Amino acid sequence: MSPSGSGSESRSGSWVSLFSGGKDSSWALYRALERELPVERLLTVHPEGDSYMYHVPATELAGLAAESIGIDLVDVHPDEFDAEGATDAGEQGDAELEPLEAALRELDADLQGGIAGVTVGAVESEYQNSRVGAMAERLGIDVFAPLWQRDPVALGEEMFDAGFEITIIRVAAGGLDESWLGRTLDTDALAELQELNDSYGVHVLGEGGEFETLVRDGPHMARRIELDAEVEWDGTRGRLRIEDAWLEGS
Repeated sequence: MSPSGSGSESRSGSWVSLFSGGKDSSWALYRALERELPVERLLTVHPEGDSYMYHVPATELAGLAAESIGIDLVDVHPDEFDAEGATDAGEQGDAELEPLEAALRELDADLQGGIAGVTVGAVESEYQNSRVGAMAERLGIDVFAPLWQRDPVALGEEMFDAGFEITIIRVAAGGLDESWLGRTLDTDALAELQELNDSYGVHVLGEGGEFETLVRDGPHMARRIELDAEVEWDGTRGRLRIEDAWLEGS
């Protein structure tokens, strides 16, 4: 099954949000909650090193985001998780799905009524699309992908209008220098990213890994995420090194 913007709501059971704390997965979750899909768990995969499938930096902050949102989080560390029952695959992107699929099978057994579907934040990546869709078929669940094949500029503007506060925490593309680290993704930044798309081919929402983000606040969150961070820059790419993070008022 390919991810769709609507998703089927005919299946009974709970929904699980594939969640990193970044803008795309957070928007998929937010839209699911708007539709009153019964999201009972957030699920975060913590990849080792670079990943074809997953948002990589600062996934440890997903726990703070989950606390602010008020939905229990399941952490999946591929090196620790038993992938028994998942489809065996050799290519990296496929192999990375094995612990995710195994975790969903466990949740399907644990959650009352099982899993009805998952939310996913894919925008244009056929790589993610095909793999998540095939996994959903194997599990017999639906996919809710409200960002899929939407115009990235319109999506960004919708996020801002909804009240998402989005911080750029990693950059790795031509045209993106250290001044982007820690910057808020807003209408001005979006306009500059459109120019960088013309000049360098940078995806406006960073879906090709050009940049990664953290949603620090939004209408689905009770408290803002506060950060103490330092910029790390090697001349061509960089990240925010998070020294400390907490929820506002803690």
